[in-house]
This record gives sequence, structure tokens and C-alpha cells, in this order.
Amino acid sequence: MSISVKLEAFEGPLDLLLHLIDKNKVNIHDIPIVEITEQYMEYIRQMETKNLDIMSEFLVMAATLIKIKSQMLLPKDETNEEEEQDPRQELVERLLEYKMYKYVSQDLKDRELDAAKILYKESTIPKEIADYKEEIDTSSLLSELTLAKLHKIFEAVMKKQVDKIDPIRSKFGKIEKEEVNLSEKIQAIQRYGLLYKTFSFRGLLEAQSGKMDIIVTFLGVLELIKVGQVEIAQNYLFDDIVITFTGNDLWELDENLVLN
Repeated sequence: MSISVKLEAFEGPLDLLLHLIDKNKVNIHDIPIVEITEQYMEYIRQMETKNLDIMSEFLVMAATLIKIKSQMLLPKDETNEEEEQDPRQELVERLLEYKMYKYVSQDLKDRELDAAKILYKESTIPKEIADYKEEIDTSSLLSELTLAKLHKIFEAVMKKQVDKIDPIRSKFGKIEKEEVNLSEKIQAIQRYGLLYKTFSFRGLLEAQSGKMDIIVTFLGVLELIKVGQVEIAQNYLFDDIVITFTGNDLWELDENLVLN
């Protein structure tokens, strides 16, 4: 049986053997050594090269195949109870190892080709943008701000309102309360300011009787700030706000107050 091959297609004798095994579609663990050896020898006879190094590699493999072929043709020793080793075993292991390295090298080659298609662009950010710095460092300004702290303050204010509820009288029935009047609440804050001059914003809120009172009191403080009747100060972020009442008397404040 003749076979037409080219030496340039194979990198060595193992590469040629793998080609013959794939071409004949045989199991690498059960190589038909007689048929493969004949095809391999046919290839050797058609080789046209003066490179002794290349020729020697193929001739050494040819001798190995002929040796394995002769061992398999010899009759088995039935008196020997021990299982004889398959003469092809060492060759199969070499072929499997070579096949693994061949696939790995091909994979690395494919990766190299893919990497060659990737282009990288150097940074071209203008110097003005690269050197820009924000006037206010928002990260440091809000570094201590957490939802847990805000929730804790809210719970503390609401707990004060719950503690004011009489557990006995609260069960008598629901008493409808009139809506809180902003104008009246502002006057109440004025009277409170005339009495204490400087007081805690949190304390003012905690003194209210319900959520609506808290909201309207907050709006009243904002209104008094707008017309210049109170001043506020805070030493540190998230600290309690200190309110200072700057009005002289209640009537003067009522005349100058403008409500939206």
C-alpha cells in the first residue's frame, strides 16, 4: 500500500505516526502496528533529504516499529502465568505525551495570533482635566455620614414621643386633634426663645407632642431664620444644632414676620 506524504508537513517521527493513526482512524491505545509500520516504511523510502539528523530520527523510529512488530508476531509463552506487557505500551505513552504538547503549543500560537490583533491606546487626558481638584472634598465632608447614624437620631426623637404616651389613657379612645397652625407655632417658638434665648434644636423637637407638631416646628424655625429672628450654629458635622433667639419682644417679631 503506497502513501503520498511530504516531509515538510511533519515535525518528526511522532508527528508522522499521529498523522497515520488519524488517517487510518484507529484507536491510539490499540495501534495496528503491522499496517502502521508498513505505511511508515513507505514514507521513509520516499524521503528525499540529505540532512542526516532528520533521517536518523525517522530511522530510529522505524527500527522501533519493526522491533514492536516482531515482538507481536512471536508466539506467546503460555507457560508464563504473569501477564506480559504490551510491546506498544511505551510507544503509546510517548505519542500521548507528544499529542498533549502539540495541542498546548497550538493553543499558545492561537493566543499569540489573537493578542497580535489587540491595540492599546495611551492615555490622552488633557493636563487641565488631570490636574483638576474639586474645591470641596465631598469624600471627607461625608466620611462620617451613615444611614445607621441618621436612623439612630430619628429613633431617639421618635422614642421620646412614644414615652410621652400614657399607656392607660391612650386606650380610652381616639381623640381627634385640630391641625397645627404654623402661625401659632411660630409665636410659640418666639415665646420659647424669649424665655431661653439659646436652646437645642433637638430639644425643641423632642418637646413636641407628635409628628405633625415636629414638622410644623421645623417649618417655623426655617421661617424665623429667613426673617432673621433666630441664628443657628453647629460645631461639628451631625452634632446638635444650637438656636439663638435674636428678637427683642414678641410683638416686634409678629409685625416683621412674613409667612409664605
